[in-house]
Amino acid sequence: MIKSILKASCLYISICIISSIAVSAQAPIVKSSGDIYEDLEKLKVLGSVLYVAAHPDDENTRLISYYANEVKARTAYLSLTRGDGGQNLIGPEIKELLGVMRTEELMAARRIDGGEQMFSRANDFGFSKNAEETREIWEEEKVMSDVVWAIRKYRPDVIVNRFDHTSSGKTHGHHTASAILSYEAFDLSGDKEQFKKQLQYVEPWSAKRLFFNTSWWFYGSREKFAEADKSDMVTIDIGTYYPIKGKSNSEIAAESRSQHICQGMGNTATRGTREEYLQLLKGDMPKDQHDIFAGINTSWSRIEAAHIDKMIDDVIANFNFGNPSKSAKAVADIVKSIKKLPSSHWRDIKLADAESLLVSITGMYIEAISDQHTYTPNEKINIRSEITNRSDVEAKVLKVTFHDMKMDTILGAALANNISLQWDHDLLVPSNAGHTSPYWLKEKGSLGMYRVDDQKLIGNPRSNRALSVTYYIEIDGAEIEITKDIVYRYNDPEAGPVYRPLEIVPAISVKLQEKVYVLSDERPTKVSVSVKALSANQSGTVSLPVPQGWKVSPTQHDFSIDYKGADQKLEFELTPPTGQSEFTMKPVVKANGKEYRKELIKIDYNHIPYQSVVMAAESKMVKLDIKTAGRRIAYIEGSGDAIPKSLEQIGYVVDIIPVQEISKERLLGYGALVMGIRAYNKLDDIRFKQDILMDFVKDGGNMIVQYNTNRRLKVDNIGPFPIKLSRDRVTVEEAPIEILEPNHPILNYPNKITQKDFENWVQERGLYFANEWSEEYTAILSSNDPGEPARKGGLLVAPHGDGHFIYTGYSWFRQLPAGVPGAYRIFANMVSLNQNIKP
Repeated sequence: MIKSILKASCLYISICIISSIAVSAQAPIVKSSGDIYEDLEKLKVLGSVLYVAAHPDDENTRLISYYANEVKARTAYLSLTRGDGGQNLIGPEIKELLGVMRTEELMAARRIDGGEQMFSRANDFGFSKNAEETREIWEEEKVMSDVVWAIRKYRPDVIVNRFDHTSSGKTHGHHTASAILSYEAFDLSGDKEQFKKQLQYVEPWSAKRLFFNTSWWFYGSREKFAEADKSDMVTIDIGTYYPIKGKSNSEIAAESRSQHICQGMGNTATRGTREEYLQLLKGDMPKDQHDIFAGINTSWSRIEAAHIDKMIDDVIANFNFGNPSKSAKAVADIVKSIKKLPSSHWRDIKLADAESLLVSITGMYIEAISDQHTYTPNEKINIRSEITNRSDVEAKVLKVTFHDMKMDTILGAALANNISLQWDHDLLVPSNAGHTSPYWLKEKGSLGMYRVDDQKLIGNPRSNRALSVTYYIEIDGAEIEITKDIVYRYNDPEAGPVYRPLEIVPAISVKLQEKVYVLSDERPTKVSVSVKALSANQSGTVSLPVPQGWKVSPTQHDFSIDYKGADQKLEFELTPPTGQSEFTMKPVVKANGKEYRKELIKIDYNHIPYQSVVMAAESKMVKLDIKTAGRRIAYIEGSGDAIPKSLEQIGYVVDIIPVQEISKERLLGYGALVMGIRAYNKLDDIRFKQDILMDFVKDGGNMIVQYNTNRRLKVDNIGPFPIKLSRDRVTVEEAPIEILEPNHPILNYPNKITQKDFENWVQERGLYFANEWSEEYTAILSSNDPGEPARKGGLLVAPHGDGHFIYTGYSWFRQLPAGVPGAYRIFANMVSLNQNIKP
């Protein structure tokens, strides 16, 4: 192997702002002959469709896959939110961090079905029962601006709504709001008087048609839909089989949908004919009622370049699957011809596609690898480049550019057939390099909207990844530019090569051990602070500012860390005031003449790229007026939640018991047993243990079952007596609470529960309340959203033998991690029911 080692000493490198749907932190994509052939077919189509809905998992992956793979149109999904308000079935991340995970799951889905991904700044603030509330919380003018921006930026010929814009109050308010916003933006996006500030970057754009992706579900039954007038609908068979892929469209769509792993959206593939229906809302009805693009010019003649259609047809007709590089000269000619066209939306998109196609057709492998995963500003970095031309096509590397530095490495190195060209760059990360973190989390937003001030970033699926480099390559006489994110690669003994994004991080990360500290008395509590050096040789001080009435000792700690990646734990003693009190603690690290107040949070799952999130380091400190009874709790985990840790903070000993270990003997000595959220939905083996659990209650135990969905329950009945779960929920966190049984022990021992205990709740009151139950159950509380009937099934208690069974749909999994005082007091009473041992 001939290896050229070129050194570029002490060069600076900076972040390249690029628009990219490409995969960060993945191995370089090398395409098969079949992939290349399909890319040739896609190069012919100058048409696009934008699919619009509210959340990750709302998108119809069958339709997205059909238009991307069968029609070969440019296809994107605009999800107005990142799914921040949902639940996480595989880990502890919620809210903003869950949104980061779901963003990457959407990106993984699009890599499979061939679509692209866009977002607005809207925050998934939780379930909403009507579009009016949603639009108000989303700060309608801002989210409307984002939808208009997406249309103007993507310039779709056709827009498809997932939901019915006339359905407010009948379904999730986010769903209806997404359709209403798209319906109105269809006209606004073409009006130059609307959202004028956008027009310095984009031009007004009017799509030709707007459809609603309807189905029998929106009609109530298959029978009603069969009888419906379909004269205004386009009907499409999306069950296409793709021989070149060896998969049907439905199989690809199922694989795509199954990427929503943290939502439990695993999907079984189907085969055969399947029809989708698109109801026209605006624009002209296609003459061909099986083609939404009928009458829309999607050929190269739309930019007066019909000759390129002929050039592509010739390549397709003569394509050699055994040796695609035989088409290299013809594709190089296409690249050169596109470059001669005046710059325009489609010309620029198709030029990038053609250049990528030319790289693929030669089997060319290009990557830029760093020697470490993370770097800090001013830190030295070594980058190894590799380019291998795996064909006999004449090619060479002309130069390499490190952006914004006006410095190039001139190479002029030939790329011989199957000979790897490798060389090293020694660089210096610039002092002003921004930290790698989701751009929408860098500023504090509102309940309904993330704050993003840079118009060009709005809608992008993720932040521009770390550092990048552009290779200027000549292939068969055509000069092309290929920009690569620099990534980190290491070899795992089991998995082999593992790729991670290269990330720029602050020199110091500070973290409080817990996100919420709950103190149940005035005794001093240990507060542990971890200081991590993300660059070597860090020293300074750490302090914990506290408000009046609270005391912290010592007032300051010194630290000194020699090695990159090492951390030092420092302990403070915090003494709360008498009475109930709370504040947000924000540690301050002073070092290198700077202050560091942020924490580096890692999100590491096998199904998505490794993520680093830099957020404010802070914890909520809550001094509670609370009493507890009993000490030991058995906890059966369901979907991820932080309740065990929350209970430990108020003095309970919580033992996590795997479902397989549930036995009469294993449960001896526990006064209370708590089922994690959705345990009866998630744990297959729970059906074999239900009799043991009911006997635990009968023998004097206290069993608390937190909310489960009413679908996919693993048992016929979750309690000792009949109880039916529903989809009833109370979404307004300030919704009034009526105390139905003020004298019931659960409201009086060991804490007297009053209306004050229902103040300052977050996101919602509760979900999946029971709506039917036998006379053995007593309803303790009632609540409802405005204009709705009373929901009494959120807290039900039934005596059974010598013990008690409790079903509760109130969202303790949100309230306890948020440090809501009243929620702790009520949960302590639930745990204490049936306890005779006072604290």
